[in-house]
Amino acid sequence: MSILRRDFLPSDLLRELDANGIDASIAVQAEQSEEETRFLLRLAEEDSRAAGVVGWVDLRMPDVEKRLERLSKDKKLCGFRHIAQSEPDDHFLASESFVRGLSKLRAFGFTYDILIYPRQLAAARELVERLPDQRFVIDHLAKPDIKQGRNRKEWAAHVRAIAQNENVFCKLSGLVTEANWASWKTDDFRKYLDVAFEAFGTDRLMFGSDWPVCLLAAGYGQVKQIVEEYVAGKAVSEKEKIFGGNAIRFYKLTVNAHGSAA
Repeated sequence: MSILRRDFLPSDLLRELDANGIDASIAVQAEQSEEETRFLLRLAEEDSRAAGVVGWVDLRMPDVEKRLERLSKDKKLCGFRHIAQSEPDDHFLASESFVRGLSKLRAFGFTYDILIYPRQLAAARELVERLPDQRFVIDHLAKPDIKQGRNRKEWAAHVRAIAQNENVFCKLSGLVTEANWASWKTDDFRKYLDVAFEAFGTDRLMFGSDWPVCLLAAGYGQVKQIVEEYVAGKAVSEKEKIFGGNAIRFYKLTVNAHGSAA
């Protein structure tokens, strides 16, 4: 993990964006603190190519509405995420206090990123079905075990089931870090991408770099190339959706509809 033990700032990312033809990006939380959210928003305010921020707020707090109202004054704040994958309770996402707090997001136009492992997909499905008017996106295809290939059929069944909910999108991201970091091949991801495209279609999928975490296994360009090669035979309009249009629509970004957001 030593490659990640340094600061990664907008100046580092801009080099990657320029090299890979990406017009704008969204910063997604890594620490569960409002302080980090405010930090990311300050960075986004200084950089026009930071189209938005997915931050964190404790949705279980009794005063969550007041917190959301205060945070909603920043126009670059798109939504929130909780590192649910690290919660010891696999049913965390569907717990009453969490669902109650998350139900307040819609009034402020906020989205919610779901960060989980496959074993938590059942709770995620319960959550999205309880809040059908809330916009959700599953990060990293819910992190299937690509390295060992275990429980793929079960993962696929859960993905297909949760995708039946039209309020749920999915990010084509985080795949390389679930594979063998040193020896992955592009073909390792095809069967997982097959499921994602079958379940969500090209209207509810969006490319995500997972940079800088992806550096554990691949560079930004390599991550982008995996998805580019998979969609090579699709129409230009579908590629534009996956590499920008769907993210713009989901997060309600104010960037060119033909640009890329990742």
